[in-house]
Amino acid sequence: MKRYLLTAGLVIITLLQVPAQQKAVLVKDEFIMQHPPVPAAHASTITELPGGELLAAWFGGSRESAPDVCIYTSRFQKGRWSDPVVAATGIINDTTRYAAWNPVLLTTRTGRILLFYKVGPNPREWWGLMQSSTDNGQTWSAAERLPEGILGPIKNKPVQLADGSILHPSSTESLDEKEWHIHVELSDSTGHNWRHIAIDCDTFGVIQPSVLFHAGKRLQMISRSRQNVIVQTWSDDNGKTWSPLSRQSIKNPNSGIDAVTTAKGLHVLVYNPAIAGKDWWMGRNELRVAVSKDGEHWKDVYELVKQPKGEFSYPAIIQTKDGSLHITYTYNRENIKHVVLKLGKY
Repeated sequence: MKRYLLTAGLVIITLLQVPAQQKAVLVKDEFIMQHPPVPAAHASTITELPGGELLAAWFGGSRESAPDVCIYTSRFQKGRWSDPVVAATGIINDTTRYAAWNPVLLTTRTGRILLFYKVGPNPREWWGLMQSSTDNGQTWSAAERLPEGILGPIKNKPVQLADGSILHPSSTESLDEKEWHIHVELSDSTGHNWRHIAIDCDTFGVIQPSVLFHAGKRLQMISRSRQNVIVQTWSDDNGKTWSPLSRQSIKNPNSGIDAVTTAKGLHVLVYNPAIAGKDWWMGRNELRVAVSKDGEHWKDVYELVKQPKGEFSYPAIIQTKDGSLHITYTYNRENIKHVVLKLGKY
């Protein structure tokens, strides 16, 4: 851009560099737990409460899959995260206990907080449960097992549709670990009256989808995959039917992703930008944020973390009413990181 300055009858031309396209500005970067109560923490989720506060959840215990693993929650209020408390366990009876897994939070339009999670010895044999809260997650209803064949949202947040129904992005893993399939589940606004909708996954190995919104009744789901790329499917009827899967060009090392559509229609993705290595954790040492206008072509806008080694994975992302992006993710399986970003103009 040129700016013209008139000084003592002379025209002085100064060239001002046009700033590069604004990316994302860091607002906050913090650990949720100052003193983690247990050695391991993983698979976080976050939601905005009706009053503008935040509620986060994750599973924690001695190690992933151990019977002592519980679902922990923490509330962000008055500028700080509260000490974590146990919201759910995998206790079956006096002699049987399993790990609790993959909590997922949703604040419904009525202000009710739904907490979905899984219980079982492993992701091939777990089952889905739900608890609800009418006091912003301070207390929870008794655990309610979901109907047979229904798992609830498997990792990433469900979305409430215009008619009030809730679409839950879900997936299954076979006992022999050879078949990973995504599907969706529809419930009413309270998390009841479920319906399972299958998706043709062809030869893709995919789990843990995220839902994105497009114009009209068009929805998109993107998933992690064993094919080293993010994989997508589309619906033109608000989630009742879905297209066969197809590849995107963006890399994925078979690690969890999450995405959100902002109030202005921009899609934001959090992902590990790598391909899978010989060990499952390889490629999880770097975590990025990318944006897209069409849900298919992504541009990196922020680097959350990049280390020579370590695991920074399983992100969750929401946009709050003030337009901020809130991201939580696993930090070396020891803590949960909370990051707040503001997007530039796109």
